[in-house]
Amino acid sequence: MTYTLDALGTRDYSRGLHDLGDGTFAWLQPDGGWGWSNAGLVTDGDQALLVDTLYDVPLTATMLAAMRDAVPAAADIATLVNTHSNGDHCNGNELLAGSEIVASIAGAEGMAEESPAVMAAWLAAAPDMGEVGAFVQRCFGDFDFAGVTKTLPTRTFTGHLDLAVGDTPVELVEVGPAHTAGDVLVHVPSRRTVFTGDILFIGGHPIVWVGPISNWLAACDLIESWAPETVVPGHGPVTDLGGVRAVRDYLEWIVEQSAPRHAEGMDALTAAHDIAAKELGTSRFSSWGDAERLVINVDTAFRELSGVAEPTPAVELFTRMASLAD
Repeated sequence: MTYTLDALGTRDYSRGLHDLGDGTFAWLQPDGGWGWSNAGLVTDGDQALLVDTLYDVPLTATMLAAMRDAVPAAADIATLVNTHSNGDHCNGNELLAGSEIVASIAGAEGMAEESPAVMAAWLAAAPDMGEVGAFVQRCFGDFDFAGVTKTLPTRTFTGHLDLAVGDTPVELVEVGPAHTAGDVLVHVPSRRTVFTGDILFIGGHPIVWVGPISNWLAACDLIESWAPETVVPGHGPVTDLGGVRAVRDYLEWIVEQSAPRHAEGMDALTAAHDIAAKELGTSRFSSWGDAERLVINVDTAFRELSGVAEPTPAVELFTRMASLAD
């Protein structure tokens, strides 16, 4: 199958602020791998809404300074939306402490449970952790978790929430559990633009931390039904509906590859290694980054096939991923 992706063709994928037109902007962080997330800005007149902060305070401060220099409305951001609970989308919240901070209830609960201090301690211990520690340092060594003061949402919702930036309607739609327990899409209908959070990873393997995968596929269907022209993923370049279809196809491929191996009695780690060795290299996903995430995604597919609701602990998954990482 061939995809037409503006993101991988004519659109610029460079670090910094990108004007998407009509008062809408994306902040991009190549290469989109572990921790290198995107954010968004929606403005109308002197009003502004920010979609997500970044993995640490210095990165978020740099982003906000660039936005304020380029866009007068960004001088006073009234609303921050956190699309989900992972730290690379909310650890910079303290710099917007005077704004209304909005998330789904499940997203806010996940944010309360995640600890930047634990990440800082994990990185500090990494040099003595062998293969796993080297992998952790590769993924997260560029970020300053010790300097994060956790700042939680001040407004929560379930299902659907309508907001406005000036005269521009903004729809928040909860589509989790999928990537995490409380994923939210940010839809700007009049501008045919969607900020997806980590429902989309473009050019890299997604991470199905929680699932079910069926919810994620339904989220892709929902985005398609809106017929947006511009889609800002949580990681990777700005895309279009081709990017949505590519992620859907990847998730379907994970299920297709996992089911027969589960039926054969393989464990999830063995199955992930088997898929990586026999199938990934000849698949249309062979060039996607962070292939070690197969471990997480196959584990989630196996949990669903076995009827196990509780996610595998992250520490265990990182130990398994280290065995597959380059």
